[in-house]
Amino acid sequence: MLHRGHESTDGTDGGELAVPMAWLYAEYIADELLRTGDLMPPTSFEFRAGRDALALTVFLSDTDGELSGIRVISQLEHWLSLTAYDQPWRDWVHERLAEMTAEDARSATASPDLALAADAWRWLEETELLAPDLDAVPGGGAVFGEDDGPKVWTPAWRLGLPLGHLAIHLF
Repeated sequence: MLHRGHESTDGTDGGELAVPMAWLYAEYIADELLRTGDLMPPTSFEFRAGRDALALTVFLSDTDGELSGIRVISQLEHWLSLTAYDQPWRDWVHERLAEMTAEDARSATASPDLALAADAWRWLEETELLAPDLDAVPGGGAVFGEDDGPKVWTPAWRLGLPLGHLAIHLF
């Protein structure tokens, strides 16, 4: 049994539990940005999609592993540019995850942060949410509310990314 003060936080203490602090911090930042924007109920799948997309953006953009509370404000513009509509965010996520996985393999230590980031990405890609079809042109009839318009099943990241972008912008 570990005694207080001897817990491992980086996975280097002989196989002890490694705490994924970088990922948890990225999730915390994403959660706070979305809650501040008050765009979706925190219990909704849309909120989770936005939180996971933002957490991935925060985590994967921290190339030096030095994200601190003070640097968060200075990173908002960078995160806005990464999550913008015309950016290849999905490709960027694939590239960064591949780079980090290769680094992880070279170091021979499994990163719990990277594992959680990969799980979040898997959920964002594999989960589909029913959302308004923003590309549809209503055929003659007037659409009165968001529930009245056409809907399509879309990968969670396609819904979460603009939600996250808007949350950053509103912050």
